[in-house]
Amino acid sequence: MAVDANGTNGAQAETYHQEALAALKDQSLFIKDAFLDGKFVSKDKEFDVYEPSTGTVLGKVANCTLDDFKAAIKSAETAQQEFWATTTAAQRGGMLRKWFNLIIENQEDIGVILSLENGKTRSEAVGEVLYAASFISWFAEEATRSYGDTIPSSSPDTTVLTFKEPVGVCGIITPWNFPAAMITRKIAPAFAAGCSVVIKPPSETPYTCLALTKLAVDAGIPPKIIQVCPTKDRAAATELATNPIVKKISFTGSTGVGKMLAKLAADTLKKCSLELGGNAPFIVFEDADIDLAVEGAMFCKFRCTGQTCVCANRLIVQKSVLPQFTEKLVAKVAALKMGPGLDPSTTQGPLVNRGGVTKTAEHIADAVSKGATIAFGGKAPEVPGFFHEPTILSGVTPDMLVANDETFGPLAPIFSFDTEDDAVKLSNDTEFGLAGYFFSKDVARVMRVARKLECGMVGVNTGKISAAEAPFGGVKESGYGREGSMYGINEYQNIKSVTIGNNDK
Repeated sequence: MAVDANGTNGAQAETYHQEALAALKDQSLFIKDAFLDGKFVSKDKEFDVYEPSTGTVLGKVANCTLDDFKAAIKSAETAQQEFWATTTAAQRGGMLRKWFNLIIENQEDIGVILSLENGKTRSEAVGEVLYAASFISWFAEEATRSYGDTIPSSSPDTTVLTFKEPVGVCGIITPWNFPAAMITRKIAPAFAAGCSVVIKPPSETPYTCLALTKLAVDAGIPPKIIQVCPTKDRAAATELATNPIVKKISFTGSTGVGKMLAKLAADTLKKCSLELGGNAPFIVFEDADIDLAVEGAMFCKFRCTGQTCVCANRLIVQKSVLPQFTEKLVAKVAALKMGPGLDPSTTQGPLVNRGGVTKTAEHIADAVSKGATIAFGGKAPEVPGFFHEPTILSGVTPDMLVANDETFGPLAPIFSFDTEDDAVKLSNDTEFGLAGYFFSKDVARVMRVARKLECGMVGVNTGKISAAEAPFGGVKESGYGREGSMYGINEYQNIKSVTIGNNDK
C-alpha cells in the first residue's frame, strides 16, 4: 500500500500545515500560550509540536515549569472555593451548555487543529470533536441531577441526610490519542460538580486543549477554574500527584505511569481515576455475522490508526470461519488509503510519532520470527511522516509480543480457537481488563460470554462501545474509576452525611 502524500513531500511538506492553519475561520483558536491564573501567558521556554504526516514542526508551545504548576494549583484552589460558593448546579449546567454550543459552532476549526497535531483523518477528528462535546452536554444535565438522600434513622428523634460536595482541585493528565474527548470527559463532570482543574495536556497534542479552553472561557466559565500547563518537564507534572492542595487525579495513559501516579497520590490520599492500558480481545464465533464482525474489526482496530486504548489488540477467530473472516478483512484493509489526515481521500492517517512506527514494526518482526504470516501489509513506507501500512498477521500464537503487549498501531493479529471455553480463556489471559468484543447470534452465548470476560466494557456484535451515557473504565491493571455516564460525576464528589438530632425538642 503506497502513501498518497498529496504533494506533501519535499519543500511542500513545510507548507502543508501552514496552509491548513491559514484557512481556519477563527485564527484565535490556534494558541501556543499556557492558560494560568485566568489568562493566556507566553513563556520564554517553548517546545516543538510535530505534524505527523510530514514529520515537520507544526508550532511551538509554552513549556511550563514546576513553579507554574504550583502557582496554577493555588489559583485553582481559590477559584474553586468561590465557584462552589457562588454558583448553583443549574448555573453550572448553563455554562456547560454554552460551552457545548461554541464547540459545535467551531467544530471544523477544532477538527483541523486536532488532525494536524494528532494525524487522524479530518472526518475522524471532527467526529471526535462532536464526541467530546457530547460529554459537556451530558454533564450539563447531570449537574442538576446530583441528588443527596434522606436516610431512615435508627433513632426516633434524629434525621440523617447526605450531601454531595466537590472534591476540590483536580489534576488532569490526558493522552494524545484523543486530544479533545479525553479533556471534556474529565473536566465536564468536574465543572458540573463544582471543582476546578489544573490540566497537563499531552506534549504531542496541546493545541486542541488550548482551543477548547478559550471556548470555555468565552462561554462564561470562570477563567481561573481551568488552568492549562503544557510542559515537557516530568518533575513539574508529578506536582499534580503530590501537592496536598490537589484532591483528585484523573489520568489516562499507560499502566506503568498510572501505577507511579497512584503511589505518589497515596501520600496525600487523593482520589484517583485511572484509565490505563488495554489488550482487548475481539472474538468471532462460528455463528457470527461475518460481515458485521469484519465491519466491527475495521472500526475498533484501525480507527485512529490503531492508537486507541479500547483497540482490538487480539482478533480471536473460531477455526471454522477463520479463512472467511481473514479473506474479508484483508479485502477491507486493502481498500484503506494512507495519507495526510486533511486529505479528504485519506482513510488511514499516520501514527503520532516515530516511536509508534518502530513499535508496530517490532511486533510484526517478532511475530514473523516465531511463525506468524503476513496476510497483508507489513511495511513502513519510506516517505516523510510517521506512516506504517495497516497490517494483518495470521497464525499468531500466545508466545508472541503482540499477544501480551499493546501495539497501539495499525496491526491486526489473528489468533484461532476451537471451543468457547478456549476463546474465553485466551481472552482473559492478560493482566489488562479494559475492553472486550465478541460476535455471535446465539443469545445464550451472548449472556454467558459477556459475564465471563474479565473487562470493564464489552461490545457484543459491535465495535462501538464509547458514548457519553456509557460508563467507561476497566478492571485489573487497566485501572479503576468510571468516566461518562450517570456514574462519572461521582468521581469528582465527596459524600457528606449530616445527622440532625433532637428533632422533637
